[in-house]
Amino acid sequence: MKRRDFIKNVAVGSAGVAVSGVKLFASPPAIWTGQRTNKVIILGIDGMDPRLLVRFVNEGIMPNFKKLIDRGGFRKLGTSLPPQSPVAWSNFITGKNPGGHGIFDFIHRDPLEFVPYLSTTGVHPPSKMISLGDWRIPLNGGKIELLRKGQAFWQVLEEKDIPSLVFKIPSNYPPTDSNAKTISGMGTPDVLGTYGTFSYYTDIPLKNGEEFGGGKVYPVEVVDHKVKAHLKGPVNSFHADQKPATIPFVAYRDAVNPVVKIIVQGKEILLKEGEWSDWIRVEFEMIPYVSKVSGICRFYVKQVHPYFKLYVTPINVDPANPAIPISTGGYAEELAEKYGAFYTQGFPEDTKALSNGVFSDEEYWEQAKFVLRERKNIFSHELNNFHEGVFFFYFSSIDQDSHMLLRMLDPSHPLYNPKASPDVKNAIRHLYKEMDEALAQTMAKVDDHTTLMILSDHGFAPFYREFHLSTWLVKNGYTALLDPERKDEGDYYDNVDWDRTKAYALGLNAIYINLQDREFNGIVDPFEAPKIVAEIKEKLQQAKDPANGKKIIRNAYLAQEAYQGAYVDLAPDVIVGYAPGYRISDTATLGKFPKTVIGNRKDKWSSDHCIDPNSVPGVFLSNKRIVANDPALEDLAATIIRQFRMEPPEDMSDKKILEDVQNI
Repeated sequence: MKRRDFIKNVAVGSAGVAVSGVKLFASPPAIWTGQRTNKVIILGIDGMDPRLLVRFVNEGIMPNFKKLIDRGGFRKLGTSLPPQSPVAWSNFITGKNPGGHGIFDFIHRDPLEFVPYLSTTGVHPPSKMISLGDWRIPLNGGKIELLRKGQAFWQVLEEKDIPSLVFKIPSNYPPTDSNAKTISGMGTPDVLGTYGTFSYYTDIPLKNGEEFGGGKVYPVEVVDHKVKAHLKGPVNSFHADQKPATIPFVAYRDAVNPVVKIIVQGKEILLKEGEWSDWIRVEFEMIPYVSKVSGICRFYVKQVHPYFKLYVTPINVDPANPAIPISTGGYAEELAEKYGAFYTQGFPEDTKALSNGVFSDEEYWEQAKFVLRERKNIFSHELNNFHEGVFFFYFSSIDQDSHMLLRMLDPSHPLYNPKASPDVKNAIRHLYKEMDEALAQTMAKVDDHTTLMILSDHGFAPFYREFHLSTWLVKNGYTALLDPERKDEGDYYDNVDWDRTKAYALGLNAIYINLQDREFNGIVDPFEAPKIVAEIKEKLQQAKDPANGKKIIRNAYLAQEAYQGAYVDLAPDVIVGYAPGYRISDTATLGKFPKTVIGNRKDKWSSDHCIDPNSVPGVFLSNKRIVANDPALEDLAATIIRQFRMEPPEDMSDKKILEDVQNI
């Protein structure tokens, strides 16, 4: 497939370049007047792309960003290696590269037990239990641990009693100990402990429904227009059978009209076809009369006749009564009291419902717009109440919705939907315009004592072709299979012959050497490892797509050369930087081996950023003059700290990004 750039604008270049009349890095007249800073406002806009930003500024739909570009400063922002959100935001939070904070991918592995886990969070159950009949009672508490290392910038500031509000920043679940007001973002699970598992109840057979990732299909029967079903809750670790706790509910379908009445725990919900409920609070009983887990969910009636189709959101942690630590100082409860229930899971946009065909493009976009409205409502009120210190607010919408709908800006994209509504076709443009409105509100709060920063962790690229990295390692003799005939069968490396395997793929950008005395059954001599790493790097960079002759890998990086810090030894040995248009396949991330090395991307998750960092920079804007031509995410923690005339810790990157406070 011939790659076609989905953005027809000049990419952001070096300092001083003008694009369609917008001078990207203009300095005077600056908004800031030189007086001492006592406020820093930071908008974290996940996934905002510099090329799209310029495009929409040129279209005239982002007048406030244009104003900031003209008066302040604008640069591409160097992202992380690899440009995955938990890695990137950890760089920003700590002022370190992954070698310093220890987050290298969405997925890490324990090399001794070879168990995969989500990189930012460790869960440790109670170590002592007693049995009372069918019940198991813990004698000590379990623990949820933030695995990101390094001091967060707001922790440094609080040493001088500078207050901070940090809303939904990724890579901070559970929230790090702090006096700041924080609520966790990306990485926060639903009540099942997953990144988000929706439920879908229907009386029509659904192809491959049992294989859904991120959702569960529940076949139901409609008897006399009545449906009985259950909401699935967390595993009840207190009970001997270890089964999930459940809540029964009943749905009554009107015999003629497209209306359903749902009754759950005494609450009645009347919905028309195509209508969403408000948030509904539910309680799962774990130990009768002793322990309950509270959650919140929303119901969506997809169809009433002739088939019954009911979608239920992932059951979110209830912010009014959180069963797990999602905030510091009771901030979640405070927000719930002021604004009511809201999405607490780290990925609120239900991308998996669209990927699995449960949502149409229009239904996905409706749910995504609700997420943004909810987020902007909280933003408006919290910003209005901000008076000193640091205000950080995170917006997820551009990132998640670009993954799913950026294809709608490119009619040549294989997954472009020509029948989509105008609303869907303009979704990305709408999101950027919404961020411009958020900036307008923010600029109204900026005074002579305020530093304003806007940043994104990465940009975006199209995702046309899937590279099965695991299969490539087999083809090139680095991973050996017990039965080569069943490549695409089994789960999690159960077909790998470890006694003959030199290297394996795990996660989105990582390759590990099967090293002696490090891996649970390593065979590679440490003296031989550098040679194997160099071979893999060279071969990857020569790999070409047989369909069009294009390079699949822009660059492959060696951890020992790319990272610095105390945790470099935990890093993958090779970090793969894919070329735009390519990325690892979903099936290759956790030990499956598709039969072919490369294929077309068919999932509507069809744009991505987990590629070479040089291809997907983020954005950085400020009302102060930006003096660095090449700022990076890890430079910004120290920059924030210096706005309060404090010295950052010595182990933080301390590149000069903004004009000195005392020199202007």
